[in-house]
Amino acid sequence: MATQVIVVNGGSSSGKSGIVRCLQEVLPDPWLSFGIDSLVEAMPGSGTGIEFAPDGEVNVGPEFRSLQKAWMTGIAAMVRGGARVIVDDVFLGGPGSQDGWREALTGLEVLWVGVRCDARVAAGREIVRGDRVRGMAEQQAELVHKGVIYDLEVDTTHTEALDCARAIAAHVA
Repeated sequence: MATQVIVVNGGSSSGKSGIVRCLQEVLPDPWLSFGIDSLVEAMPGSGTGIEFAPDGEVNVGPEFRSLQKAWMTGIAAMVRGGARVIVDDVFLGGPGSQDGWREALTGLEVLWVGVRCDARVAAGREIVRGDRVRGMAEQQAELVHKGVIYDLEVDTTHTEALDCARAIAAHVA
């Protein structure tokens, strides 16, 4: 069966979004992309159960998890409807986060991709971006990968997004 979903997991400022944009250009068929940042932006300003601490730690509560589960279910429904989808996520819950996607994507052909980046390099990107709480990149660099099982890993510390995208595309059936 052909790959229907590519789930890309990595810490903040690791380069996931750039890789996803490049993937959309190098893959032969049209692929939609959905990122956790868009879900967070779509939520109301208060009462959503997500909190960004001054040190970069991100805490999520039951309200956020409930909305996230609905979001995942919706993405899976689009795939079941015939769309091919790339998901850009940050597995703050490690294997528990992956399990949530596994449940939503049951029966679909998924390519699991880990995007790694040295914490110092990601922290530098975070400063340049200017749209993140400082410290988030360092907090997440290793945390999001603990206990997660991938089909493929790429490292953006010294590799450009396009090269990473080409490596991922080579694994898409």
